[in-house]
Amino acid sequence: MEYRNLGNTQISVSRLCFGSLTIGPLQAKLSVQEGSRIIREAFEQGVNFIDTAELYQTYSHIKEAVKGIRSNIVISTKCYAYNAEGAEKSLKNALTELGTDYIDIFSLHEQESEHTIKGHYEALEYFIKAKEKGIIRSLGISTHAVAAVKAALKYSEIEVIHPIINKNGLGIIDGTVQDMLEAIEAASKAGKGAYAMKALGGGNLIKNSKECFDFVISNENIHSIAVGMQNISEVHNNALIFAGKAVPDKIKQELNSKKRRLLIDYWCTGCGSCADACGQKAIALQNGKAAVNQESCVLCGYCSAYCKEFCIKVI
Repeated sequence: MEYRNLGNTQISVSRLCFGSLTIGPLQAKLSVQEGSRIIREAFEQGVNFIDTAELYQTYSHIKEAVKGIRSNIVISTKCYAYNAEGAEKSLKNALTELGTDYIDIFSLHEQESEHTIKGHYEALEYFIKAKEKGIIRSLGISTHAVAAVKAALKYSEIEVIHPIINKNGLGIIDGTVQDMLEAIEAASKAGKGAYAMKALGGGNLIKNSKECFDFVISNENIHSIAVGMQNISEVHNNALIFAGKAVPDKIKQELNSKKRRLLIDYWCTGCGSCADACGQKAIALQNGKAAVNQESCVLCGYCSAYCKEFCIKVI
């Protein structure tokens, strides 16, 4: 496994980051025991970096996984706090539920522009004070927006960016793939740490996973890539790819045989674009939101390109 510093932070991370959203109650719903076992296997394969968030509800899985090795693992979390009171609550919750006395990277979750960063700046100020006390090592933002990556350049206190980027541009809310790549390059040149999310487009591009991974791994401005993993086969497959090694046919067969499903996230606005685009007629609006007929769905992923809210995932 290759390791790189996250920009000027001096935090060394593996190129493969364990994205913990997939193991939690919002997706695979794995138990703490099973989820922590999969995380530990990733650590055994050389991964030393894990991404989570208050929203994901995976702190307990990570707490179990890092027992006895906390100092060797970089934990990045994020929250939606916009004032000091909310920031204090989120930080205390993270420390308690993760069973740690410090957080490596604490980020403002889903920033969209300079306006949203300014709107959350009181929370950021609280985190800056926590950093001065050694409770947080570095501060960052996560985003689906090119504008937020560019805005982060104006804030020296924002040291890490966690942007969405994949070869098809799925989930980028305000620009093209090239726009995002240029913004990430500017951030990297400015010394910001950059670790990408959604290289597989929320699972919608999983059939071309090798090509999708190559796209982000080959980019020198991206220091690490967070990938959701929910079983041991996925951990081994991804660790081998990131190490530049061939994946055995047995692992490929295990992944190909895994039964997957289409997931519509809870923030669906019910616009109906996905239903109109579905050639299988597997999606329909029910009670104002998109609903999937799993028996009709062929997991082609085409519908995801029509979802402006990036609600559609393959898990």
